[in-house]
Amino acid sequence: MQQSSLINQRLASLFLVGLLVLFSPLLGLFEGAQTWRGIPLLYLYLFGVWALLIAASAWIVRGRRS
Repeated sequence: MQQSSLINQRLASLFLVGLLVLFSPLLGLFEGAQTWRGIPLLYLYLFGVWALLIAASAWIVRGRRS
C-alpha cells in the first residue's frame, strides 16, 4: 500500500512539473523565427518535453521491481 502512495505522489509531482514547463510564458521564449536545422525551436521544445514526461512517467510507474 505504501508503494502505491509513493507512486501517486511522484506522478502528481510530475504532473505539476509538466504544467510548469508547458506554461504559456515559458513557451514564449521559443516563439519566433529561430530554427535548428530547419525545425522551429518551439516544436523541438514541445516534443522534447512531451517525450521526457512520458519517459519519466513510465520510469516512475515501472519502479524497482525485484
